Amino acid sequence: MNERIIGKIKRVNGPVLIVKGIKDARMMELVHIGEQRLVGEVVKLHDGEATVQVYEDATGLRPEDNVYGSGMSLSVEVGPGLIGQIYDGIQRPLEELMGLSGAFIARGLSFDAISHLKRWEFTPTVKQGASVSKGMILGTVQETNQIEHRIMVPLTIEEGIVTEIVTEGSYTVVEPIAKITLPGGRTVDVPMAQRWPIRVPRPTRERLPLDRPLITGLRVIDTLFPLAKGGTVAIPGGFGTGKTMTQHSIAQWCDADIIVYIGCGERGNEMTDVLREFPQLIDPRTGNSLMDRTILIANTSNMPVSAREASIYTGVALAEYYRDQGYHVAIMADSTSRWAEALRELSGRMEEMPAEEGFPAYLPTRIAQFYERAGYMKTLNDREGSVSIIGAVSPPGGDFSEPVTQHTRRFVRCFWGLDRGLASSRHYPAISWLDSYSEYLDDVRHWW
Repeated sequence: MNERIIGKIKRVNGPVLIVKGIKDARMMELVHIGEQRLVGEVVKLHDGEATVQVYEDATGLRPEDNVYGSGMSLSVEVGPGLIGQIYDGIQRPLEELMGLSGAFIARGLSFDAISHLKRWEFTPTVKQGASVSKGMILGTVQETNQIEHRIMVPLTIEEGIVTEIVTEGSYTVVEPIAKITLPGGRTVDVPMAQRWPIRVPRPTRERLPLDRPLITGLRVIDTLFPLAKGGTVAIPGGFGTGKTMTQHSIAQWCDADIIVYIGCGERGNEMTDVLREFPQLIDPRTGNSLMDRTILIANTSNMPVSAREASIYTGVALAEYYRDQGYHVAIMADSTSRWAEALRELSGRMEEMPAEEGFPAYLPTRIAQFYERAGYMKTLNDREGSVSIIGAVSPPGGDFSEPVTQHTRRFVRCFWGLDRGLASSRHYPAISWLDSYSEYLDDVRHWW
């Protein structure tokens, strides 16, 4: 990473900074702030000044502290070793951070998202001299008992010739496993670990019809309100109606190949339940632990608000990476309301004009950008994969007329409304057959 000073802090307003004297900065650039090198992102450029949102506690930052540009966007590191990991909202591995700073995460810590020391058994699937293009598979690694990790040509390489490919053996994720010569004659080393910006959808060859159901294991859903693979669904419900437990059940029993569970702004004890239960539960399809197909992103309510906003995109970027390998991925986002509240707080700090209930005017756009990254796709390597998004919504007081629920209804084709009356009578899952609907019913009918 090529760091350079791009400006100095002018004003600190919670997790939002105004940086003056800006030179050579870019929108959405990853920056590091102050002596502790806190992680931040440029979200606005105007008249020689930049607005930066900080993804860590900004206490102690002061005017005239340096801001360092990295020259890259906020990105996820992808490669073998993601499955079974527990990350925070900006893909820092929490278990490794605990080893560095104990139970409470210190500021300014950074750690490799996937181990750069662990060796993986790599098996090449292309030969020297082969013509390749972006997204094509170079080789495989057995990541877990059930997940074969397919190493792909980076999406930044349009096409080229494989001039070198390693033999079958044990390699780290940062060692080059291939050399690809581009049409201009330049040669590029390709390691197993790659990076991708979290806010940019990964390209695919084409969208396919959503005509196969995602079997959730809950009969009321699969029978009355089915969800298609690559589909989107909202689970709105008031406090105590069972949103989180419904998502836990789907994560445990659905027939997706990989689960990405995003704990976005919810209580820490709910993530603790996941961490306690999932390693002990057995996947009925494979007989292995559920953690062998799960990635957890824990950005709970006591973590920085701005990282809550990033955690949703981090989860989708990881899901799209496995989709491109030909897997069916299900995302559990709990809760998109907390994500919207983070947008509201950051928007207020940036002094933007508020819309309904104080949410920013671009809230519908952000919700649409999130849900539209779902889909059943033909990938660049001609495999089929899907990302299904199951988003919980927490309307205050169970009021479905509030903005987040209403905007979400516009962009999802399936709606599993939870009813407090059913929950109070211990009828779980408390899915209201009067409020709920699914537009996938006709699409998946022929499958049955």
